[in-house]
Amino acid sequence: MLTRVLMISVLACWAIMAEVALADETIAAEEIHFTAADGVTVFADIYHAEAGKIAPLVMLFHQASSDGRGEYGTIIPRLTAMGLNVLVVDQRSGGTHFGSVNRTVNALGTKTKYCAAYPDMEAALNYAKTNGFSGPRFAWGSSYSAALVLKLGGDHKDDLTAVLSFSPGSGRAMGPCNANNYLETVAVPVLALSPRNEMKGRKEQFATLQAAGHQTFVAENGVHGSSMLVEARTKSDTSATWDTVIGFLKLHGAEYQ
Repeated sequence: MLTRVLMISVLACWAIMAEVALADETIAAEEIHFTAADGVTVFADIYHAEAGKIAPLVMLFHQASSDGRGEYGTIIPRLTAMGLNVLVVDQRSGGTHFGSVNRTVNALGTKTKYCAAYPDMEAALNYAKTNGFSGPRFAWGSSYSAALVLKLGGDHKDDLTAVLSFSPGSGRAMGPCNANNYLETVAVPVLALSPRNEMKGRKEQFATLQAAGHQTFVAENGVHGSSMLVEARTKSDTSATWDTVIGFLKLHGAEYQ
């Protein structure tokens, strides 16, 4: 009975304010929603920087069958500690892979294919613009969304500073939004990352990005997507991957600590 009461209390708390407890600290986030161009309601959490909306903003987009809170729960504190605003989005293509609910899918009643989630990402960027986040803006994608942030960086180059693409999706399931379709059209700086065990199928992809002047990184003992930053998932040291990510963010204007 006590466990059930605690679970209900936690869910009630999330209705207004999200809390992620990590590294012996609790980080509060405001739960928000906005509307995509096709009318779908997209749910998200915004973590506000002490410096306000002039501080850089990182928009986090999750991988397949996942949600923002589940995938990024242990990553968010590293970003907020840098003094960044962080927007964590639940796209309509997602689920409960990391143990928490995708609110956008839950409200919609079904999950969609990968490409259909692109309007949610455009809506997140529009939210940032219309709500006065005037600092550098970073789009961060994982797996299928790592392909879509490359598209975002071509379609909305004037509104983005740079993109981070973790295991950019290029398999058959990606269909027309395969990451390889955007390697030469992305028009902002890119950091593309992959675990070593995925490089057999990603070698040409990374070579194309490198030829265009973009940055790539191979995590020797990494795992798929943004999880390559989470030691509980990689079972190995992630410091080199983190150093690369933080260095890229700082290089493009995220020096706000």
